[in-house]
Order: sequence, then structure tokens, then C-alpha cells
Amino acid sequence: MNYSWNWGVLFQPTGVGDTTYLNWIVTGLGWLLVIAVVAWSIAMVLGSILGIMRTLPSKTARGIGTAYVTIFRNVPLLIQLFIWFYVVPNFLPTPIKSWWMNDLGANTTALISASVGLGLFTAARVCEQVRTGIEALPVGQVNAGYAMGFSTAQLYRYVILPQSFRMILPPLSSELTNCVKNTSVASLVGVAEIISQMKTISEYTQNTIEIYTFVTIIFIVINFCLIQAMNMLEKRLRVPGLIAGDK
Repeated sequence: MNYSWNWGVLFQPTGVGDTTYLNWIVTGLGWLLVIAVVAWSIAMVLGSILGIMRTLPSKTARGIGTAYVTIFRNVPLLIQLFIWFYVVPNFLPTPIKSWWMNDLGANTTALISASVGLGLFTAARVCEQVRTGIEALPVGQVNAGYAMGFSTAQLYRYVILPQSFRMILPPLSSELTNCVKNTSVASLVGVAEIISQMKTISEYTQNTIEIYTFVTIIFIVINFCLIQAMNMLEKRLRVPGLIAGDK
């Protein structure tokens, strides 16, 4: 294969000021982290609420939670991002629409759309994890709580949620890493995150293999650190008999 290897490509000047391609990668990494943090925050808050709703005695609450999961989990993420970026702004009130399209920068609107879209998509998956954790608890604990005079809100606050969230930490770790990896789709709606920067650098330098290798390593390092952090949290919060751990 007639290929010119260049593992120092990231330290080459871009021709724009004094920046190197490494600066572009760092900028893209920053956008990736912003999208991941915002999306995961939305997913955890909304997914937890919906997961609780799916286990409540109220048929209306369960119906809302089920409808949300059915829609957002079964529509591809890319389509959802396109809807949030291209379709939803057209239905905003006129002042907000004007501000969105004229005052905000293109990268900012793309960043918000990508973060919201990814957050709502991931929330459907978190919802199912929360629901599973709640339903995995012995029914006797719920009945005992009601027998002691707890209201439904008190039962969830003091008995159900503290245990169920400990139980679902391992699958939540997978969802967190998936959320980080799915930020790569944001490049398709114009966010200059790390995948977008990777494509640009690859086109400029033709050192495709090296650039893809570097970005792959970055994703591996980020997700490895997240998994280790979640493992530490799991060990700290584990309850013997509920999740794998010391007895």
C-alpha cells in the first residue's frame, strides 16, 4: 500500500494563524463534552421522572411514560436530531424564531438542537432502566411501606428510589458511555465537535488512518474513565443482596 504515514500530523500548522491540528481536536473535544454533559443531565432528570411515572398507580401517568418511551426509543437518533434542528424551529413563536435564526450563531443552534435531541433520546432509555430497577424490588417492601403509613411520595423517596438507583448503576454506566459515543451524530447537524474536526483534518492532510486512530483512542480513554468512575460509585453505594458486591 502506497501510503505516507505521519503520526505527527496533529502538530502540523493548519495555516490559520499559529494553530495546529491539535488545537482543532481540542476544540472538538470541548464541544463533545458540552453536548454529553447537557444531554446526560436532560436524560437523567427526565428519564428518572418518566421511569417513576411508569410505575405509579395512576393510569394517566403510566400512559404518558409509555407513550414517550414508545416514540423516542423507536425513532432513530439521527432523524430526531434532524427534526429538532430543521423542523422544530419553524414552529416556534415569531420572536423566538427570529432570535433563534438571526441572533444565535449556526454552531450554537446546532449545539442546542443536538444536546436536546440526544438528551430526549437517551431519556427514553434511562426511563426503562429506572422502571426496571423499581419493579425489581420485592413487593413486600412496598406493602410494608404502605402498612407503616407512608404516602406514595414518601414510599418512593425513602424506600424505593434509594434502592432502585443503586441497583441500576451498572446499566446506567452503559447508557452514559452510549450517550458520549452518540455525540458523534451531532456532526451531521453542523456541530464542530471532534468527529467533524476529524473529517476536516482528514480532508486537509489525507492522513486518514492516523486521525481516525487518534480520535478512537480519545473515545476509549473518555469512556474508560467514565466506567471506572461509575465502578467506584457503585462500590461506594452498593447494598449487599441488591447488586453484585461484597457481602
